[in-house]
Amino acid sequence: MTVVLDPSAQSAPIQGVLDPISCDARDFGAYARAGGWTFALKVARSVRPGGQSADETPKVSAKEFAELAGCSPERVMRYYKAWDRAADDGLVPHFEVLVPGQDIELPDAEAWQTYYVSRSSASSERGSAITEAAAAEGIRPTKALEVAENPTALRAAILADPSTAQAARAALLDRVKEDPALQAELARDIARTDELKKAVATETRAADRIGYVRQIAEKGQIRTPAGQTLDAPAELRSEAERHLSLLDELDEGEDTGEWATEAYDTMKNLVVETVEADPELRVQERRTKFYSSLQKATKVFEELTFDDADDIYEDDMVQRLEELQQATGSCITALRSAAPRP
Repeated sequence: MTVVLDPSAQSAPIQGVLDPISCDARDFGAYARAGGWTFALKVARSVRPGGQSADETPKVSAKEFAELAGCSPERVMRYYKAWDRAADDGLVPHFEVLVPGQDIELPDAEAWQTYYVSRSSASSERGSAITEAAAAEGIRPTKALEVAENPTALRAAILADPSTAQAARAALLDRVKEDPALQAELARDIARTDELKKAVATETRAADRIGYVRQIAEKGQIRTPAGQTLDAPAELRSEAERHLSLLDELDEGEDTGEWATEAYDTMKNLVVETVEADPELRVQERRTKFYSSLQKATKVFEELTFDDADDIYEDDMVQRLEELQQATGSCITALRSAAPRP
């Protein structure tokens, strides 16, 4: 037998259906406006405050309320504590003022996360620190606690997402400034990883080169190849300022190595040209270079000991020292012949 449905019957209201829908809609609207405050009020007006006995109030204990609700007492107490903190701030009435079934005007939903912490870890010292840090960053503590409780998920996000990795890097840099133990651990990690050691060396070299250009631009001083520190000519300082402005305009994270090398090489060449263009500076540069080499050679020989000469003796050593002696003698002769006559 075939049953034919009357189309008009399908759209007819069914008795008793609209009331549950209206009830659900009202509850949904209340929660949309007030968020967790909606359920916190049910706890606050039904669970008796600490210190009150069952004889003093019609309210029930958190345990009894949880049994009626079919959830854990811990979950009930998280709502209880959130309401308690808000009451201390004057945002909602205290428990003692409320009676079962009473309705009041509730705060906005946005304020709920300021007081409610959904994880028991938040009550620990570690959780409290995370909650405070989250508040300082302007985010919900629950989000930060969730990440802290799932480091594997954090690792996966860092590995998969460059923006997450950048956020983690920035956070580590902020923390490492005040955490000596973390500083030591990161230093060991870098020292044991060839790729990181090379990267650090490259960045250090670039930073040194930028520092060389900055010294000229900001302090107006140049350092010659022989080690002299001199006042930079105006045109040389202006060129350094131009290169420095280009470096400062680079976007954060952009590779500065090539730009730093170009600026450094340009300034080094200009410094050499400046020295060579001034006869007096050129002579002083040669004199400084000679003294520097003489001091290094003197220090090397002063550190030599010959208590174990029998053990280290080789003919080649003596031959090279004799050649060095001859070169030193020639150097002395040349300098003496160049000395001014009395």
